[in-house]
Amino acid sequence: MIGTISVRLQRFLRRSLTRPRIDLPLALGLFVLALIGLVTLYSASNASLGMVGGQAARFVLGGVLLLVVSRIPPAVLRGWTPWLYAGSTALLVVVAILGEGRGSVRWLDLGVMRFQPSELLKLTMPMMVAWYLHPRQLPPGWKDIVVVGALIAIPAGLIAEQPDLGTAVLVTAAGAFALFLSGMAWWRIGLLVGAVGGMIPVGWHFLHQYQRDRVLTLLNPESDPLGNGWHIIQSQIAVGSGGIFGKGWQHSTQSRLDFLPEHTTDFIFAVFSEEFGLVGVCVLVALYAFIIGRCLWIAMEARDTYSRLLAGAIGMSFFVYVFVNGGMVAGMLPVVGVPMPMISYGGTSAVSLLVGFGVLMSIHANRKAHL
Repeated sequence: MIGTISVRLQRFLRRSLTRPRIDLPLALGLFVLALIGLVTLYSASNASLGMVGGQAARFVLGGVLLLVVSRIPPAVLRGWTPWLYAGSTALLVVVAILGEGRGSVRWLDLGVMRFQPSELLKLTMPMMVAWYLHPRQLPPGWKDIVVVGALIAIPAGLIAEQPDLGTAVLVTAAGAFALFLSGMAWWRIGLLVGAVGGMIPVGWHFLHQYQRDRVLTLLNPESDPLGNGWHIIQSQIAVGSGGIFGKGWQHSTQSRLDFLPEHTTDFIFAVFSEEFGLVGVCVLVALYAFIIGRCLWIAMEARDTYSRLLAGAIGMSFFVYVFVNGGMVAGMLPVVGVPMPMISYGGTSAVSLLVGFGVLMSIHANRKAHL
């Protein structure tokens, strides 16, 4: 029994790595983005080969998982979805009991590595919403909307309690996009947006003090230039000093002189902007736009409701990551700890992103043209 399973697993892995089912334009875009990320990290880390090597290892691991996941048919992924969602949500409960972290409880220590379970929800959340809506009549009615809201609220609430407001927002957005793409009537969307807006004053009282400070600092960072406003001010200086063509690679004074905090993680986009200027930023944004557009094209070509909602939600979530980090670095949004995808260093974010793109590759390989 065990021998048979082992042989089948070996065959599956061999097929995944030797005969991959990938979308070449999307794969090329991700490869170029990963190269840009490594080049930027090399400069931002002051030529730290250890950091660059670690990030490259994450890209390799994510790439291997992408190839493996791309071989799994969407119908199989759909069957696994409730278990994946339940397992990832249960891990959040384990984090609340046994987790660790600095200032927040987000990680599980597995001995050989530290693992952040909330990263799983960035994928299993839209999978679950797509799974729930797949057999039901669309557009959804209020009953289904309430059920989807509960599916989103449970893990998002557990993540926010860690506290990790940035990831909670991303997970909520991923589920909400799957619901939005199901064809909800605009008047329903308007009511939901209005209800969320009305809850903001109530939600304000549940925020931690440092989270409130970040919102207030956004409105007037100069009110505390050496404290809460330091990140935003230094980031804006870095972005603005890059000008049109930038200062050149490895010439970011804000990061090299340690004025810019978190310059290899959340604020690495500011380093990129300072070194490559407006031209470089436009090229990077165009690359992100291409990847997002390709994701949405795959969603349009999907063969069933589950695949269409999931692919669209993954693409739109990727847009949210770029938008939130870019807005944060430019001083237009509060500092919420959302990394720039495939550019920022550390964590399991790059791996989870590439696994999500593996799901997209699977959906692409089983698109309408293959019916």
